[in-house]
Amino acid sequence: MQEGLLIVISGPSGVGKNTIISNLFSKLPNLSYSISATTRSPRPNEVHGKHYYFMAEADFLKKIAAAEFLEWAKVYQYYYGTLKAEVMGKLCAGQDVILDVDVQGALQIKKSFPKAVLIFLAPPSLKALRERLIGRQTESDQQIEERLKYISTEFQHAPEYDYFIINHEIDLTCSKIECIIQAEKCRTIRLESGCMDKILREV
Repeated sequence: MQEGLLIVISGPSGVGKNTIISNLFSKLPNLSYSISATTRSPRPNEVHGKHYYFMAEADFLKKIAAAEFLEWAKVYQYYYGTLKAEVMGKLCAGQDVILDVDVQGALQIKKSFPKAVLIFLAPPSLKALRERLIGRQTESDQQIEERLKYISTEFQHAPEYDYFIINHEIDLTCSKIECIIQAEKCRTIRLESGCMDKILREV
């Protein structure tokens, strides 16, 4: 059985990552989502164990010390992290796993798991992004400005990703990511051991 593919998506808050990931789930039955842990409080309608694992900062720091995270980062005043056991278990079972993480976390994964596929998702413009953030009505004006200021830092790391996609339109963006996933599965580095020899033996 071929090991699952680890897909990492990053991009500014409000760029549409959640919507895109939800659409991909409806099209790719083998795709699985790894729930992140965070020390921030739940937003309205967010459920523990479904959207995030919400935990106290002290508990999060204990897991860092125990090396239980595949990646972790402090974004603004909160910690976010991906539990290693959950991701590796799914990959070993042949499931593809998609992660929505900050650039800090994505680059940690790239170092520890080089076979991961990193996709940077960008907005068409800062104006479009500001409108999306305002439309969500989940952040204060000050929080929105903080997020917009952080974008330049995020974009500095975009060249370290494998792919860069501007999210002009949801369906088109999803189609591009589907193509990336299918192409990555065909790369020789992902072939099972002895796969080519087996084909030759069966000629």
